[in-house]
Amino acid sequence: MTSLSPVHLPHPAAQWIDASLRDAFEQQGTTAHRLASSAEGWVERLGDDVMISHQTDTALADLTRELSAWTDLVGWQPQRLFSRFLPRKNADRISPVLRSGDATLPLTPTVAENGIQFGLDFATGYSHGLFLDQRNNRAKVQALRPKRLLNTFAYTCSFSVVAASIGAETVSVDLSKKSLARGKQNFALNQLPTQGHRFIAGDTFEILAELDRNRERFDLIVLDPPTFSLGPNGRRWQVELHFEDLLYAALDLALPGAALLLSTNCTKLDVAALTHRARQCAKGKRLAAEYRRTPPPLDFPVGHGATTLWMLLR
Repeated sequence: MTSLSPVHLPHPAAQWIDASLRDAFEQQGTTAHRLASSAEGWVERLGDDVMISHQTDTALADLTRELSAWTDLVGWQPQRLFSRFLPRKNADRISPVLRSGDATLPLTPTVAENGIQFGLDFATGYSHGLFLDQRNNRAKVQALRPKRLLNTFAYTCSFSVVAASIGAETVSVDLSKKSLARGKQNFALNQLPTQGHRFIAGDTFEILAELDRNRERFDLIVLDPPTFSLGPNGRRWQVELHFEDLLYAALDLALPGAALLLSTNCTKLDVAALTHRARQCAKGKRLAAEYRRTPPPLDFPVGHGATTLWMLLR
């Protein structure tokens, strides 16, 4: 299967997926994926809609023009087109803007990934609700079939939904009560009861300590923290400075043979750096582990998407 190709566009600014990959996503029950990636932005298919994320006006113009040519080539037209500016500072983030299409349609579409449903919201802020670059890691969760999953920095709980769909008990932790409420809605979209699953709003470090005091243990732990944040208690989080602290706290909750997903969008932490830090933490805890990567999604070229690593305890 071909992943990315020039698609016969005149002097393309982006790499576009070809029609065979788009068709493969359809057959897999996946309606949320990348269409194109460039140095200054990318294009996502989100159900019947498309969103262009761009750093500059030139990138927006180029990607819009190429999208029109690409959709003509593959024979698929989006219902609506949104754009989202990618600022340098988080404080400058704004909600997506509707560029074309019916403005009366709801801004809360539902998309699918390998048959699992996820609700999006184009009106609540910068992020629509599903990180597409984590698709293969969510599939890995299904393959590992955990019994108890701890999902830190859970956002809208996509990893928890996947784990719950195969019968796992889940604990989802996030600072935002609104994000966790959207996570519960994702459970409902998949006819999954929330009984037996916990959604805890608060500082992750404080909650990890409380879970440890209660002697709770997990066989799969997701660590996908933000690059930078400030907690409600004024705690300053910077992933390149504090990642080991997070991993040490998570290892206290890990059962023998547990799997931990380590993920970051920080450009200062590549796979080699993540592996080194994970090895140091394992050594500090006197644990043995294997370190593996899931293949990056076919619709994400090299250099795009989060850096991720699986730490498999022995």
